Amino acid sequence: MLDQGAPPQNPGPTAASRPPGVGARLMRRKPVERLVAEGGQGEGGSLRRTLGLWQLTMISIGATLGTGIFVVLGEAVPKAGPAVTLSFVIAGLTALFSALSYAELAGTIPVAGSSYSYAYATMGELIAWICGWCLVLEYGVSVAAVAVGWGEYLNELLDGTIGVTIPAALSAPPGDGGVFNLPALIVVLLAMAFLLGGARESARANTVMVVVKIAALVMFCAIGVQGFRSGNYENFMPLGMAGVSAAGATLFFSYIGFDAASTAGEEAKNAQRDLPRAIMLSLVIVTALYVLVAAVAVGAKPWKGFTDSEAALAQIMREVTGQTFWGTLLAFCAVIAIASVVLTVLYGQTRILFAMSRDGLVPKVFARVHPKTGAPRANTLIVSLFCGVLAAAIPLGQLADATSIGTLFAFALVNVAVVVLRRTKPDMPRTFRVPLSPVLPALGFAFCIWMMGSLSTVTWVVFGVWMAAGLVFYFLYGYRRSRLAPSEK
Repeated sequence: MLDQGAPPQNPGPTAASRPPGVGARLMRRKPVERLVAEGGQGEGGSLRRTLGLWQLTMISIGATLGTGIFVVLGEAVPKAGPAVTLSFVIAGLTALFSALSYAELAGTIPVAGSSYSYAYATMGELIAWICGWCLVLEYGVSVAAVAVGWGEYLNELLDGTIGVTIPAALSAPPGDGGVFNLPALIVVLLAMAFLLGGARESARANTVMVVVKIAALVMFCAIGVQGFRSGNYENFMPLGMAGVSAAGATLFFSYIGFDAASTAGEEAKNAQRDLPRAIMLSLVIVTALYVLVAAVAVGAKPWKGFTDSEAALAQIMREVTGQTFWGTLLAFCAVIAIASVVLTVLYGQTRILFAMSRDGLVPKVFARVHPKTGAPRANTLIVSLFCGVLAAAIPLGQLADATSIGTLFAFALVNVAVVVLRRTKPDMPRTFRVPLSPVLPALGFAFCIWMMGSLSTVTWVVFGVWMAAGLVFYFLYGYRRSRLAPSEK
């Protein structure tokens, strides 16, 4: 029997008083209400809401239109042959499923962190970190990849106007016959200069460049179709469906534009209304132009002639017309157009790191906002220099595939996040809803995983090393410095 007079035994800390275990801390979620309430807030200042539907759509198109057509078409055609048009359709369909999920989440959680923030609200901190780390790979390497292609068109322009080109030693990275890709570094630094002026000024410059690039692609179609030869399509799928899916996976990095629009959530005037519209509108415009230009390009040039051709459209213009003028004009437009991709994707990269820094997962320097311009200046400088050096030192093909795998992984998580948020917060106001959920998000997830499987072993090894490095950084830094951690001590 229990001695009624004995002092009570100390039962130890209760479950409520014990600090959460490692597993619970890794799964801690950031409330949606807190994410939205902190929108725009940084270290020493706040981002400014200056962007409307037109600017958001132009950011999305600016980040998307140009990379797959002006730069990577020459890399993708040898993988798929004339069926590269089908590769664009498959990549666009995969992007569409994910874009629907992005549109719903962007209207519900209009913040700068894009899929990183969506994962933080639905799947916990560790998954959010992994997603954010993938976005760093996606955006940073994408900037570098596009900058490499910009240098190719710059050489085309110089050759057609003044008859000189930048020496290979200074216009190609090691492994591609050069020592240092100076043009790639220059275009990143130019984009940095615009971004340091603020979001509104950058958006204005981007809008002008987007108009130029659309006009250039319409011009290419009008002239290139004159050299169309149906015989170029006779062996439509020479490398089979495996080649089509491999090319689609490479081209998928061209569709990250709508993700860039979602990173502007804290600088949009009416983010909940305008972000879903900008995402869907830009995707429709870009996919239509991609497929049309690819169809004309392959019809005008045998697919085997695309090998090692990173300025393919300008070359086709010269071959079709027999004159250097049109190819030179297209190269001029491409120099401007591709610069807009660098500008908008670099913008997205800085805003994702801004959100991660505000949450304590990366150093505070990335969340510092300049009080005069409303731009994260230190963040922009660091990211620009990193991407510029990367562009100057690594070949294009490796960069494009590394971008694709990071993009696909992040998009797969967004498709999961939209279903989770529907279950956990079914009554939350949504300005856009994915139709046929969870069927379409499930298809989006499946397409992303399928296309990831089409990438090379080398790409997967690079991805694995990158993810391992990210986990090391998280456990050494972000795990203890997370802003969610103090409330659990």
